[in-house]
Amino acid sequence: MTNGPVEASFEVFTDFLSYKHGIYQRQSDEIISGHAIKILGWGVENGTPYWLCANSWNTDWGENGFFRVIRGRNEVSIESQIYAGLAK
Repeated sequence: MTNGPVEASFEVFTDFLSYKHGIYQRQSDEIISGHAIKILGWGVENGTPYWLCANSWNTDWGENGFFRVIRGRNEVSIESQIYAGLAK
């Protein structure tokens, strides 16, 4: 990313708690909370675009503390809640 990572918040659904690997696409309809994370980058795996995100739940969660979420669909409202700052 040209100007560094950005912050985001998203809706946490119950199935996100048990995320282990892969590109997350919610399966649950039950929202349990909101959560703030850092978006570090993006990519495409097998034709599926994703955001690469850092979580704060320790390295034994997800992909060593990171997760990927589908990009371009506003999955879990992540794309409508991105925040960035630019120092002057």
